[in-house]
Amino acid sequence: MSKVALGKGLKALIPSLDEEKPVEINSENIKVDTGNEVNTIAKIEISRIDRNPLQPRIKFDPVALTELKNSILEKGVIQPITVRRKSNERYELISGERRIRASIEAGLRLIPAYIIDVASNEEMLELAIIENIQREYLDPIEMAQAFQRLADEYHYTHEEIAKKVSKDRTTVTNLIRLLKLPEKIQESISKNEISIGHARALINLPDLQTQLEVYNRIIKKGLSVRETEKLVHSVSQPKKQKKKNEQLKYTLDLSYDNVTSRIREILSTKVQIEKSKDREGGRIYIEFYSDEDLNRLFELFETIQK
Repeated sequence: MSKVALGKGLKALIPSLDEEKPVEINSENIKVDTGNEVNTIAKIEISRIDRNPLQPRIKFDPVALTELKNSILEKGVIQPITVRRKSNERYELISGERRIRASIEAGLRLIPAYIIDVASNEEMLELAIIENIQREYLDPIEMAQAFQRLADEYHYTHEEIAKKVSKDRTTVTNLIRLLKLPEKIQESISKNEISIGHARALINLPDLQTQLEVYNRIIKKGLSVRETEKLVHSVSQPKKQKKKNEQLKYTLDLSYDNVTSRIREILSTKVQIEKSKDREGGRIYIEFYSDEDLNRLFELFETIQK
């Protein structure tokens, strides 16, 4: 599937659109849709709009919706929603879910809409993400899930996603990494109980259980991002040191085994190396089985000395 350049949002599809002058629903320049125009603004019946199955926004704050409803009752719908035409009689929403919900609560029958030509679900999802990001409607987890969907379903690279939404690649990658955190922590990010800074620190912890333990301490003590980073460092350090010590022990054990085998080969007798537990160094035990065998070892040592 080809990837359409939609990085500039609706302005790329409707070049004549002046984003600096929002359109009022009661303005005379907005007519009721005739059923055959695209890339235009018109009033359409809310009952004929099907919701966007690819909507990246998951949560809708009821208090904010009530505030928006009151604003609509007072001033009308200032910013048109965005739809694509499914037929002469029905439309599919691309962006503007909050405005539709608030308009329904306000008792409106018609709503102003950008009616645009969008051929694929890929373009639908991309436009919905872009419009929500530009209006800062998506929380970090919703944004991460939307980016992950572009990557999984439409095979976008992080670099391509970054170009589409006008963000740098590192931002996209870091947001997607949030989805590796436990669901409880993701919900806390969405509710703005902890910040992205807290989340980035938690991601560096080695396992989900430790992440949850540190998260609970952040909530209980109200830790700042800097305090969280210090806590994460202190929690991680002993485990890293323990792992390093275990790796070193394994390396030393392997080395002593090799040395023991080599001495055994040279001396042709049983050899044992015993490491000291409380200091460096240790002892080497060399077995001999007769006076003649001892004399053989003595001559061998003299040969080595020469």
